[in-house]
Amino acid sequence: MSSEGRSATLPFVPSPDVLLYGLPLAFLAGFLDAVAGGGGAITLPTLFLMGLPPAQAVATNKLLAIFGSGSGTYQYARAGNIEWGLVWRLVPLALGGSALGAYLVHFVNPDVFRTLVAVVILCVGVLVLANKRFGLEDRYPGLTARVYAVCVPITVVIGLYDGFIGPGTGTFLMLMFALAGFNLVRASGNARAINFATNIGAFVYFLFGGQMVFWIGLPMGLANALGAAVGARMAMLRGSGFVKWMYGIIVLLVVARLLFR
Repeated sequence: MSSEGRSATLPFVPSPDVLLYGLPLAFLAGFLDAVAGGGGAITLPTLFLMGLPPAQAVATNKLLAIFGSGSGTYQYARAGNIEWGLVWRLVPLALGGSALGAYLVHFVNPDVFRTLVAVVILCVGVLVLANKRFGLEDRYPGLTARVYAVCVPITVVIGLYDGFIGPGTGTFLMLMFALAGFNLVRASGNARAINFATNIGAFVYFLFGGQMVFWIGLPMGLANALGAAVGARMAMLRGSGFVKWMYGIIVLLVVARLLFR
């Protein structure tokens, strides 16, 4: 067999210089994700741009995502901006929904679903920005029946979406918590905590698949974590008004990612 034939069967391996753009983009994704979600709309296309095949790109994206979501969660928790009593009750629902979504992907046309979700995200984003007072004041009433009625079914649906497609999960979670009465800073903190739990679940699943590219995922994960720490601190320093406008930017990024993948 010729050397040409042998080389044709070898998998594509990116050169180390892909980190020259991978690291700053991972930092940016971490920053945006910690503020309003949607970091995966940046990191996943970046991994594809590096030349990774879909299975490796998705698995490596989960590897770096646990760094960013973990860092953001830590920053919000330190400042008391996570309602753990509610979050711990919702995490199992999000994990269950995510597992169901991963199963249903084999039976539903993902392109139709992706387009529908993009339209929903865009419409919701416009409504959130048009309502000048939405999410600016904290009116969380505690673990009431109304809060459960809002959060339980929506968490299952968001978990299902996360397992099915993924981009924008944190943004959806943030909106759910805002509907439950949290201001956007606390809503973002709660969303990061649930997103961290679902990322851990997905990481464990993909870890055994042997598809993670660690030499890319680990340094990008550290950059993602640093960006998330800066983003979370900025969100808490600048307040819900800043988070709200960042939310608008993330909505556009997620819609673009869904429609023009």
